[in-house]
Amino acid sequence: MKSRIMLVVLLVLTLVSPAFATEDPVQAGLQGALDTFTEGCQQELTTFCKDVTPGGGRIIACLYAFQDKLTPRCEYAFYDSVGQLDRILSNLSYAISECRDDLKSYCADIKPGEGRLLDCLNKNEAKVSNRCNYALKDVGYKK
Repeated sequence: MKSRIMLVVLLVLTLVSPAFATEDPVQAGLQGALDTFTEGCQQELTTFCKDVTPGGGRIIACLYAFQDKLTPRCEYAFYDSVGQLDRILSNLSYAISECRDDLKSYCADIKPGEGRLLDCLNKNEAKVSNRCNYALKDVGYKK
């Protein structure tokens, strides 16, 4: 189970950049999961991995090498981060599924990322299907 968690956290660390557009709820959620991980494993990161250059999965590899020395707090942070990521991915999958036709119709020329597709759907709210609008509200991507 620890290996699975480390792989998921690796995914987050690979995908998440230091600068986030606060308007993008997916990026904000990823930042939250990353913060949970780094705060919960701060002791391990500074003790075992302080000389490791971030990137390319090196930090996760370092923690993996010391997995038998992880504190319960760090282990919990892994589990909590995975739960957060699972919710983010489920919400995103649901929203994309429900908004697929609207994205094709109204936002096909929009470059994904930084909340641009969500902005496009919001700008076209009057034309977007009820199904999509409800899904966006359900997952908290829209007020």
